[in-house]
Amino acid sequence: MMGLKRTLKRLLLAAVAGTALAAPQVLHAQGAPRYGGTLDIGTVYLTLAPLSWDPRDWGWKFNHDTGQFYEQLFAADLSKSEGRGGNHKFVADAWLPADAIRGELAEKWEWQENPLAVVVTLRKGVMFPEKPGVMASRELTADDVVYAFDRVNTSPQNARGFFDYIEKIYARDKHTLVIEMNRYHSEWNYRFGYGHYSGIVPREVIEAGATNWKNANGTGPFTLADVVQGNSNVYVKNPNYWDSEKIEGKDYKLPFVDKVVFRFIKDEATWITALRTAKLDILESVRWQNVESLKKSSPALKWRRWLGQAGIFLSMDVNTKPFDDIRVRRALNMAVNKQEIVDAYYNGHAELFAYPQHPDFGGYFQPLSEMPTAVKELFEYNPQKAKALLAEAGYPNGFTFKTQVCSCFPDHMELLPLVAGYLARVGVKIEIQPMEPGAYFAALAARKMTQGYFFSIGHSNPTTTLTRNFRTGSPWNPSGWADPAFDEKITAMYALRDETERQAHVRAMTVEMLEKAPYIWLPTPYAHTAWWPWVKNYNGELRAGAVRPGPIYARIWIDQALKKKLGY
Repeated sequence: MMGLKRTLKRLLLAAVAGTALAAPQVLHAQGAPRYGGTLDIGTVYLTLAPLSWDPRDWGWKFNHDTGQFYEQLFAADLSKSEGRGGNHKFVADAWLPADAIRGELAEKWEWQENPLAVVVTLRKGVMFPEKPGVMASRELTADDVVYAFDRVNTSPQNARGFFDYIEKIYARDKHTLVIEMNRYHSEWNYRFGYGHYSGIVPREVIEAGATNWKNANGTGPFTLADVVQGNSNVYVKNPNYWDSEKIEGKDYKLPFVDKVVFRFIKDEATWITALRTAKLDILESVRWQNVESLKKSSPALKWRRWLGQAGIFLSMDVNTKPFDDIRVRRALNMAVNKQEIVDAYYNGHAELFAYPQHPDFGGYFQPLSEMPTAVKELFEYNPQKAKALLAEAGYPNGFTFKTQVCSCFPDHMELLPLVAGYLARVGVKIEIQPMEPGAYFAALAARKMTQGYFFSIGHSNPTTTLTRNFRTGSPWNPSGWADPAFDEKITAMYALRDETERQAHVRAMTVEMLEKAPYIWLPTPYAHTAWWPWVKNYNGELRAGAVRPGPIYARIWIDQALKKKLGY
């Protein structure tokens, strides 16, 4: 009898899968939204528990864990997503194209000259919910935005120059905010409007203690109900949330689900099993190695493939020998068979060249085929020339260096030994030092890395990717690259108002840094997002701002009847 039930269930799953595969990847004909249920998610960061609950700490992952309740001035206009008939994937880790930004807390905004400023009109009637022991329910005001900005801007962890384009920010009245600038900055809307540190945290939460998750309280669609360190974050519906979603011409109050749960799972086999057994409704990042087996065992799953939004590389400390010699850095790039990594290691599920610019960045991206020879040869396997360059630089017998790698990234733990094997063929040996996440990231923050640092860092957006990797003093610059002339080019890039002109500037700067090779540039793999068919109003979107998925989850609903029908 049990065998018959399993057979019937598998036939039903296969039928659902066949329907899903035949349907176009546009969300329509889903019926009216349904309220209730729990959405269990293994996010793109499911191995990394929250790093901080306070934006003043300048933690890069802050938005990911708090963006369900701390809102910002701007967010992605998800009506422009490919799943809704638009042109945008919304998978970039910190980029919203100009035509894909909506006001979240901002109702409208406009530029003014003399002085140069953006005047933001906030939505009226947006409420902070009551939080016993922390604050009474009250309306969001412009003073809240000013307070949040001033507090983050004066943090000791403030990245140098991040907000120096802002002359001052002040409330003109209860619902009008003025952001006065000393110069135009092309990242103005990202840095303060939807950036990593842009969540509006009220004064009452700060006074109660923002580092304590129990005090968290924002205007968003969910509230933070529970945190089990290293296991889960639990968010529950904010019944008084202000926003709505228009579906088939009708407005529906958000959010749809009663609860969202982030699951933190360090072991890859465990999170794959959790998806297969429907302990997870969505698994946002599935490596290609697991895709075919999941399609066979769980044929009803829906899929979306996306090109990774982070570069993978082995950073070389350019301020120490032998990596202060460009010939050595270029030699190590030529010694690694990158096309073989694409073909054999990734089984074709990777792009040879997609960093530091990403193909999704449109005119900012210049394909390898259009690059000068000095760039192209860094992606061609040429161990003979690598040996010649090493000998020319004074290392005919090679050398040995240490490289740290994080145990939290399974792909890195497998890939670095492969890179080490290639380098060994030209006499260069790597001593690999695996590290736990805390120690690994602490080494970067304190600049106590080994000469080599095996790293993966998000592209962010077309301009930030250059700044964070190569600007002097950037905390995300593991090679220690420092060039005043390049810093001046970064400043000039940000001052360009015309995007076409800015794109040309960015392409030229990208070529320059590729040629100088402070990293061993490695292929960018594809990843897959998988979800069960009862997850509705979703097409694999990952971020609606800087590493912030909250607005996406607020618009998802669960088809409980279908879930039950499929046996879960």
